[in-house]
Amino acid sequence: MRCIVTAGPTVEPLDAVRRLTNHSTGTLGTQLANHLAGCGHDVLLLRSRTATAAPPLHAVTTEPYGTSQELLACFQAHATPEPVAIFHAAAVGDFEIGAVYRREPDGTLARLQSGKYSTRDGVLLAELRPTQKILAQLRDLYPRAWITGWKYEVDGTQAEVLTRARHQLQSCRSDAVVANGPAYGPGFCWLTHSTEEHLDNSAALNQWISDRH
Repeated sequence: MRCIVTAGPTVEPLDAVRRLTNHSTGTLGTQLANHLAGCGHDVLLLRSRTATAAPPLHAVTTEPYGTSQELLACFQAHATPEPVAIFHAAAVGDFEIGAVYRREPDGTLARLQSGKYSTRDGVLLAELRPTQKILAQLRDLYPRAWITGWKYEVDGTQAEVLTRARHQLQSCRSDAVVANGPAYGPGFCWLTHSTEEHLDNSAALNQWISDRH
């Protein structure tokens, strides 16, 4: 099976030297790519340049990305009507940096533009703009793919996490979703439109996935 796996965080520039990112290391996606390759699958790993997990096996083809737009461009470059399995485990940031402002003494906001914002400007206000939802675009790019997304949640109860995961299945037209994070609790939950299975750890999750592809 031809597989596409994503791993690691996206980064969105604030200026030429600073960026907005998250705590993802890319471990989960990298381990999954290694496991699938070890099972004989043809694996393309789209891996963040800032991922700190151990590098993939030589059997895995890798392509780097930085921003969410770069990751989407990778998906667009490999779009195909042929059957593939996509495992979108990357931690895509929800926001990118928009305009940056300095509040003037009269209360108005003055927009700034700089290669490196200076503390001499005092307190600055940075606009956060929602990034595009990549998962929601994959069905049109890969109409015959098996698409698995991830739902990592920090707040709420486990039941609420699973409700959000089921909503993602429907709204993104994907085939499966892996729910995890502090709100879910230890382990992972594999959800499809007809299946719900708790897996205790990432090794069990990887084996569960490879047994079905």
